[in-house]
Amino acid sequence: MSASQPPQTSDVPTLLVKIFGKDRPGITAGLFDTLAAYSLDVVDIEQVVTRGRIVLCALVTEPSPGTEGELRATVHSWAESLRLQAEIISGTGDNRPRGSGRSHVTVLGHPLTAEATAAIAATITGTGGNIDRIFRLAKYPVTAVEFAVSGCPTEPLRTALAIESHEIGVDVAVVSAGLHRRAQRLVVMDVDSTLIQDEVIELFAAHAGCEDQVAAVTEAAMRGELDFEQSLHARVALLEGLDASVVDKVRTEVRLTPGARTLIRTLKRLGYQVGVVSGGFTQVTDDLKERLALDFASANTLEIVDGKLTGRVIGEVVDRAGKARLLRRFAAEAGVPLAQTVAIGDGANDLDMLNAAGLGVAFNAKPVVRKAADTAVNVPFLDTVLYLLGITREEVEAADVHED
Repeated sequence: MSASQPPQTSDVPTLLVKIFGKDRPGITAGLFDTLAAYSLDVVDIEQVVTRGRIVLCALVTEPSPGTEGELRATVHSWAESLRLQAEIISGTGDNRPRGSGRSHVTVLGHPLTAEATAAIAATITGTGGNIDRIFRLAKYPVTAVEFAVSGCPTEPLRTALAIESHEIGVDVAVVSAGLHRRAQRLVVMDVDSTLIQDEVIELFAAHAGCEDQVAAVTEAAMRGELDFEQSLHARVALLEGLDASVVDKVRTEVRLTPGARTLIRTLKRLGYQVGVVSGGFTQVTDDLKERLALDFASANTLEIVDGKLTGRVIGEVVDRAGKARLLRRFAAEAGVPLAQTVAIGDGANDLDMLNAAGLGVAFNAKPVVRKAADTAVNVPFLDTVLYLLGITREEVEAADVHED
């Protein structure tokens, strides 16, 4: 038999040994030490501990003829000595083969209710999927769980769960399973109202005394009601004559979104490359790039002449189409296939970028963006994006402790 071919176990007699009770060190070692006396082969193992209670399942080959009764008695006696319960079920073979379509379904709840969980599970079943495994990724600042699903294609599953999640008020991300999920990636973020809590042009406008006028135009542009480039020129024109010293003031006023540092720090530890694209201004994004050790940054540039803002931008405008172009350029420079990129944004001018990326995440986004993106995150913590990539909170905290 070739080393690349799995052993055929479908007709082999097997025993499913289940142990459950109060967890303590040594249970797994003790069970297999007990089984070792019968020269068994291990076919499969699953173990989970929830609130201090262990469920340990061992699928093993059948013992030699005439010894199964003794094995059963020995396992039950060992379990009782530790105040555990044991169940042994005879059968044949291993788990049935998983269906051809495989996906990871990540669910974020704040909180995650039983009603929402039931709706998600029913939707998976309704699309022909089977839930193979469920485990928790995080318990705060949101509850995040991941379902490993097989038996149905990713796209129809994503569509069905997008509709359901909107109705029940949880965030759901669906990505296809495979090695690409573990591969090095590129993450590119919008800046205003994504990486930071502010709209940078409104910070400039506050110093120019025209904040309300600029904010109204910004909102209309983000909803997709105005052409971005026209709205950008209209807003920047209101800043004409502003002293260039205001740039340093605006930089100090910028507020990072909660979880932004954790997201970037964790991604960088994992070898990801991280960039930002912005319809804002290089006068701020260049500073963010330096402060956060980003790999890429691109934005519009305010023209400054004789120490004053002229009310114009110079160079190519970073608009909706420009953000998608920059995503592709960053991916090429990083040596990362576009399918392994992640884009995060909130406004209509992020849509092309979100659609071009392998995974597009709408972060606290406008309705038109939530509807079009692969997935939406509607909690105010940017590091929850880590859970969509299969990274657990415990892994993040362990890395933080190790670095400290």
